[in-house]
Amino acid sequence: MIQEIIVAIEDELKRTWKDEPTGHDWEHIRRVRDMALKIHKVEGGNKEIIELGALLHDISDHKFNGGELNAGGEKAKNWLLDLGLSLEMANKVSELVDNISYKGAKVEVRQLNLETKIVQDADRLDAIGAIGIARAFAFGGNRSQPIHITDKKPTLHSSFESYAKSKTTTINHFYEKLLLLKEKMNTETGKKLAKERHQFMEVFLNQFYSEWKHN
Repeated sequence: MIQEIIVAIEDELKRTWKDEPTGHDWEHIRRVRDMALKIHKVEGGNKEIIELGALLHDISDHKFNGGELNAGGEKAKNWLLDLGLSLEMANKVSELVDNISYKGAKVEVRQLNLETKIVQDADRLDAIGAIGIARAFAFGGNRSQPIHITDKKPTLHSSFESYAKSKTTTINHFYEKLLLLKEKMNTETGKKLAKERHQFMEVFLNQFYSEWKHN
């Protein structure tokens, strides 16, 4: 039953998110699911909740639904119930989906269960490294966001609302989120995997500033 539900969700997401231009496309969802299952093999947790949560983690992200901050869990729950999943499992996936998003640099983080920690780590790993850099510039370009403004400083947000509504540059986004993620990984596996990706971003930024300054 659960495998049939997973296949149905995959098919729909592939159809509706295939050409999404901001880096939140089907391939992002696929990578997050695959990474979450990789972390699960080491860290444990309920595999079905992890896989369903990873597939549905962006189902109604505030960046795409008009700014509604916590709509994803309810949408995920209703879809899962329509597909025949039990209410107990649908509630667990719904709670996971509502607790995945990055809330801001200075926002206090609530205690998460293991399944949510694993999917959050997988999602954050896809936001850093070479893929993360590519996704950051894809998103920034899609939102008419400047690449860099020399005298515009990054903001370390203290609320999810201010983070969600802020106007920034793509380079500042590294300091407002991406470079902070290595220290915000939940699992030991996530922490290990984040190190190399974090270092790659630092190398990229050094090269970026060198070219920005001298050209």
